[in-house]
Amino acid sequence: MPTGKVKWYDADKGFGFLTQEDGPDVHVRSDALPAGVATLKAGARVEFGIVQGSRGDQALQVRLLEPVASVSRSQSHARRKDPETMAVIVEDLIRLLDSLGEGYRHGRHPDGKKGKSAAQVLRAVATELEL
Repeated sequence: MPTGKVKWYDADKGFGFLTQEDGPDVHVRSDALPAGVATLKAGARVEFGIVQGSRGDQALQVRLLEPVASVSRSQSHARRKDPETMAVIVEDLIRLLDSLGEGYRHGRHPDGKKGKSAAQVLRAVATELEL
Protein backbone atom coordinates (compact mmCIF):
# COMPACT_ATOMS: atom_id res chain seq x y z
CA MET A 1 0.00 0.00 0.00
CA PRO A 2 1.23 3.51 -0.73
CA THR A 3 2.26 5.78 2.12
CA GLY A 4 2.40 9.52 2.40
CA LYS A 5 1.34 12.52 4.44
CA VAL A 6 -1.79 14.57 4.76
CA LYS A 7 -1.34 17.66 2.61
CA TRP A 8 -4.57 19.22 3.89
CA TYR A 9 -8.01 18.09 4.99
CA ASP A 10 -11.20 20.12 5.55
CA ALA A 11 -13.58 18.26 7.90
CA ASP A 12 -16.45 20.67 7.11
CA LYS A 13 -16.20 19.89 3.39
CA GLY A 14 -15.37 16.23 4.00
CA PHE A 15 -12.32 15.96 1.77
CA GLY A 16 -8.67 16.84 1.31
CA PHE A 17 -5.46 15.64 -0.31
CA LEU A 18 -2.67 13.25 0.58
CA THR A 19 0.88 13.58 -0.73
CA GLN A 20 2.38 10.26 -1.81
CA GLU A 21 6.03 9.52 -1.16
CA ASP A 22 6.40 8.31 -4.77
CA GLY A 23 3.68 9.83 -6.91
CA PRO A 24 1.10 12.56 -7.41
CA ASP A 25 -1.26 13.92 -4.75
CA VAL A 26 -4.33 11.81 -4.03
CA HIS A 27 -7.85 13.06 -3.26
CA VAL A 28 -9.27 11.72 0.03
CA ARG A 29 -12.93 11.79 1.07
CA SER A 30 -14.35 11.38 4.55
CA ASP A 31 -15.69 7.90 3.76
CA ALA A 32 -12.09 6.66 3.31
CA LEU A 33 -11.13 7.60 6.88
CA PRO A 34 -10.82 4.94 9.59
CA ALA A 35 -13.85 4.32 11.80
CA GLY A 36 -14.06 6.94 14.53
CA VAL A 37 -11.79 9.41 12.72
CA ALA A 38 -13.56 12.61 11.64
CA THR A 39 -10.60 14.63 10.41
CA LEU A 40 -6.95 14.40 9.40
CA LYS A 41 -4.26 16.79 10.55
CA ALA A 42 -1.84 18.18 8.00
CA GLY A 43 1.48 16.34 8.16
CA ALA A 44 0.10 13.11 9.64
CA ARG A 45 1.71 10.01 8.09
CA VAL A 46 -0.82 7.69 6.46
CA GLU A 47 -1.09 4.48 4.49
CA PHE A 48 -3.87 4.09 1.93
CA GLY A 49 -5.17 2.24 -1.07
CA ILE A 50 -5.73 4.01 -4.39
CA VAL A 51 -8.58 3.72 -6.87
CA GLN A 52 -8.86 5.54 -10.18
CA GLY A 53 -11.82 7.93 -9.99
CA SER A 54 -13.43 10.06 -12.66
CA ARG A 55 -11.20 12.99 -11.63
CA GLY A 56 -8.01 11.09 -10.89
CA ASP A 57 -6.60 9.01 -8.07
CA GLN A 58 -8.66 8.69 -4.87
CA ALA A 59 -7.56 7.26 -1.53
CA LEU A 60 -9.30 4.24 -0.02
CA GLN A 61 -9.05 2.78 3.47
CA VAL A 62 -6.77 5.40 4.98
CA ARG A 63 -4.80 4.22 8.00
CA LEU A 64 -2.95 6.59 10.33
CA LEU A 65 0.69 5.58 10.80
CA GLU A 66 1.91 8.41 12.99
CA PRO A 67 -0.53 11.13 13.99
CA VAL A 68 0.82 14.67 14.17
CA ALA A 69 1.68 15.65 17.72
CA SER A 70 -1.00 17.83 19.29
CA VAL A 71 -0.44 20.95 21.29
CA SER A 72 0.45 20.25 24.88
CA ARG A 73 -2.36 19.30 27.24
CA SER A 74 -1.93 22.46 29.30
CA GLN A 75 -2.38 24.64 26.20
CA SER A 76 -5.45 22.74 25.08
CA HIS A 77 -7.13 23.14 28.48
CA ALA A 78 -6.97 26.91 28.02
CA ARG A 79 -9.17 26.57 24.91
CA ARG A 80 -11.76 24.24 26.44
CA LYS A 81 -15.30 25.46 26.91
CA ASP A 82 -16.37 25.94 30.49
CA PRO A 83 -18.32 23.06 32.10
CA GLU A 84 -21.61 25.00 32.22
CA THR A 85 -21.47 25.64 28.47
CA MET A 86 -20.59 22.01 27.80
CA ALA A 87 -23.53 20.86 29.96
CA VAL A 88 -25.93 22.83 27.73
CA ILE A 89 -24.29 21.50 24.56
CA VAL A 90 -24.47 17.89 25.79
CA GLU A 91 -28.14 18.32 26.80
CA ASP A 92 -28.92 19.68 23.32
CA LEU A 93 -27.04 16.76 21.78
CA ILE A 94 -29.09 14.30 23.82
CA ARG A 95 -32.33 15.91 22.57
CA LEU A 96 -31.06 15.77 18.98
CA LEU A 97 -30.09 12.11 19.30
CA ASP A 98 -33.44 11.27 20.93
CA SER A 99 -35.16 12.86 17.95
CA LEU A 100 -33.06 10.85 15.50
CA GLY A 101 -33.70 7.67 17.48
CA GLU A 102 -37.45 8.26 17.38
CA GLY A 103 -37.31 8.56 13.59
CA TYR A 104 -35.33 5.33 13.33
CA ARG A 105 -37.87 3.57 15.58
CA HIS A 106 -40.52 4.55 13.02
CA GLY A 107 -38.44 3.21 10.13
CA ARG A 108 -37.20 6.57 8.85
CA HIS A 109 -33.68 7.79 8.22
CA PRO A 110 -33.05 11.46 9.00
CA ASP A 111 -33.37 13.82 6.07
CA GLY A 112 -30.12 15.18 4.64
CA LYS A 113 -30.15 18.43 6.60
CA LYS A 114 -31.00 16.90 9.97
CA GLY A 115 -28.53 14.04 9.52
CA LYS A 116 -25.77 16.42 8.47
CA SER A 117 -26.46 18.70 11.44
CA ALA A 118 -26.31 15.78 13.85
CA ALA A 119 -23.01 14.62 12.35
CA GLN A 120 -21.52 18.12 12.69
CA VAL A 121 -22.64 18.43 16.32
CA LEU A 122 -21.24 14.98 17.15
CA ARG A 123 -17.88 15.87 15.58
CA ALA A 124 -17.75 19.18 17.48
CA VAL A 125 -18.54 17.53 20.81
CA ALA A 126 -16.03 14.76 20.14
CA THR A 127 -13.34 17.35 19.38
CA GLU A 128 -14.15 19.21 22.59
CA LEU A 129 -13.97 15.99 24.61
CA GLU A 130 -10.55 15.14 23.12
CA LEU A 131 -8.96 18.41 24.24
